[in-house]
Amino acid sequence: MRYEPIDAQLFVQNRQRLNALLKPKSLVVLNANDIMPTNADGTMSFRQNNDLFYLTGVDQEETRLVLFPDHPDEKFRAALFLRETSELIEIWEGHKLTKEEASQVSGLPEKQIYWIQEFDFVFQQMIFEAEQVYLNTNEHTRAGVQVQTRDARFIEEFKQQYPLHRLERLAPLMHYLRATKLPQEVQLIQTAINITERMFRRLLTFIKPGVWEYEIEAEVYHEFLRNRSRGPAYSSIIASGPSACVLHYIDNNKQCKDGDVILLDIGAEYANYNADMTRSVPVNGRFTARQRAVYDAVLRVMKEAKQMLRPGNLWDDYHREVGKVMESELIGLGLLDQDAVQQQNPDAPLYKKYFMHGTSHFLGLDVHDVGNKYRRFEPGMVFTVEPGIYIREEGLGIRLENNVLITEDGNIDLMANIPLEADEIEDLMNR
Repeated sequence: MRYEPIDAQLFVQNRQRLNALLKPKSLVVLNANDIMPTNADGTMSFRQNNDLFYLTGVDQEETRLVLFPDHPDEKFRAALFLRETSELIEIWEGHKLTKEEASQVSGLPEKQIYWIQEFDFVFQQMIFEAEQVYLNTNEHTRAGVQVQTRDARFIEEFKQQYPLHRLERLAPLMHYLRATKLPQEVQLIQTAINITERMFRRLLTFIKPGVWEYEIEAEVYHEFLRNRSRGPAYSSIIASGPSACVLHYIDNNKQCKDGDVILLDIGAEYANYNADMTRSVPVNGRFTARQRAVYDAVLRVMKEAKQMLRPGNLWDDYHREVGKVMESELIGLGLLDQDAVQQQNPDAPLYKKYFMHGTSHFLGLDVHDVGNKYRRFEPGMVFTVEPGIYIREEGLGIRLENNVLITEDGNIDLMANIPLEADEIEDLMNR
């Protein structure tokens, strides 16, 4: 892997935290993601299942983890299964983890690490002592799963082979655990953010009229890869002019024009943890009066929203209050009528015409990380804060986004060092 080794104690702690949530005599199974095909004999780059990585640190295909903390035999209280390597695999694909290396990465004793072909035999030593079995599925509320996953195939196989065991959902437990980050996880997110900062400062000296969006994207990749990042955490949005009003614009194929604002929604991935930053900058280095007014309005909403990311607050209440702040700013910009706002349908607020997405989402191993919106904010949670105003009739879209860690007495802006104020942006672009 490109990233520096991670202290295995993180994964030991994560397994301990999960074990504490299990019902007595429970067994847990997690599977690696598949390697997805493209065409002919091509494949996509491998991306580990985040729950499996969270519990093992193993970033390799064909991996499986079984946990059974109450098993009578100590050696069967956890079992990690790996793809066994060979000289042929070494020649064609490169190095794969040895059992000793997997022990160092995961913190599991070497005696609890097996080759994947040993799974059926070892699993039978474990399964008949279990009263319930936790299996994993993707239960993200925004997920649209179109392909059958390795987890889904395993569920079908398990039901056929062991039809009398009681099944439990693992996803709610993983959502609960992953929502609050341990200090070492926060540091990995901070590393991804620091790489993102270096990338953004580089772009401020590069963007100018006539540059193409894909040239900017090339600069992004260069800075990420040279800093041990796998690359962008998600498809980079580099949207100049009217394209900034397309929320998920990823074509990145237009030439940046003098007088336009360019919206940059880009974050680095580091050790599978993610940054998620958005900035809007003037292509020529100077905002017009109108652009500056909209920019400052978005920034004020962002600052107000950030103050609300505190322990004890609720997701829906938070977004409702941010909406009220946005209404006031849109009235001040002449985009909404105050009387119309007072008479609006509260279930269809008028500000949604210009600010149609949410203000925050969980951040971590997934960019839109797992978590429960009905759970009150707690220390250790990391959220984005990303208001925006999109005026299609003016060809102007501005969004600003930072990543915020909730603490015992408030929050910490993990992106506090990344230029944000309009004056600083202009100054850096014109040096």
